[in-house]
Amino acid sequence: MHAIQVVEPTLEGYSGHCHALVSSFVRAAAPAAIDLWSGKGAEGLAFRSGVAIHPFFRRRIRLPQSLWLLHRLVRGPGRIVVTTARTSDLALLDIAARGHIGPDRVFLYFHWVRPAPRKLRLLQRIAARQPEVVILGTTESVVDAFRRCGFAQVLLLPYPAPQPAQRANAVPFRQLLYAGAARQDKGFKAVVDLVALLAARNESIPVAVQISADHYGKVDAATRADIARLTALRYPPLALIDEAPSPEAYAANFPGSICLQPYNRSEFRDRVSGVTLDALAHACPVVATAGTWTADLIEPFGAGIALAEPDAESLYGAVNTVRAGYAQYQAGALSAGAARDRDSWRPLLDRLLR
Repeated sequence: MHAIQVVEPTLEGYSGHCHALVSSFVRAAAPAAIDLWSGKGAEGLAFRSGVAIHPFFRRRIRLPQSLWLLHRLVRGPGRIVVTTARTSDLALLDIAARGHIGPDRVFLYFHWVRPAPRKLRLLQRIAARQPEVVILGTTESVVDAFRRCGFAQVLLLPYPAPQPAQRANAVPFRQLLYAGAARQDKGFKAVVDLVALLAARNESIPVAVQISADHYGKVDAATRADIARLTALRYPPLALIDEAPSPEAYAANFPGSICLQPYNRSEFRDRVSGVTLDALAHACPVVATAGTWTADLIEPFGAGIALAEPDAESLYGAVNTVRAGYAQYQAGALSAGAARDRDSWRPLLDRLLR
């Protein structure tokens, strides 16, 4: 069997969700051989045997590189998997193919989609030309959007949960945690406001905040200002994580923590969060924004608290509530994590490896 061609341009190291996602996939696809086309920063990352890493993509020229690579791959043997697909990837694939793509050749995994009218019209045109391309979506709304555009091969593939072996035993509360890259759409400002509030009230609650950039090293001006404000605060129990941690160090942050996820509601209404799944896998309760994918996941299990308006005062109140009943919320988090489909790659593997 020919090697599976996995395309993940945003894999630049351990930051973001990409490394965990790709690691999960290559484990699930074992023992199949994998050619992994990644960003330049992925050179030196280790995966299982049988995975060949090609550090190919540069951010500034990613689109023309994608067009060239897809043109090459679609004419070669084997099957292609784009693990974090965007509409641009689908458009470039259509151009690169210069004709009909056969069944079970190309699989694109969409984590979310913006249903803007212009984008939907583009998807409808591509669906008419490429009915055999397999679309995978993390949620029912993503799947429904592509089906309504006319794609015939559309499968629901929930975002993979961490392996059960990573689950932690119950441990006492030890800290508040903001995990993942510092970003405005992930409520970083609200987290800084909370730390400022804790300092003003002479609290002694330990807080660990990741202030590293995204996988491209990108930090916007507002986030830079918030980082500067955070580092200037005199709050002794504050620990700053200024570089993207290794997978082991990242995972070690969750047990005994309360994970702060005051994410933007409009951006994350139906957008999967790998941080949420990582938190639940380690029995870590979550404080989130109501009306988001994360809130929908934690609320049925009592795995945390969802806030209508996640400002500093609301976060402070929620944190104190979770701390007071930490063992109960921790058990809810463990239940929510256990309820995730641990074999979520199966819809793809059933088509990919047959």
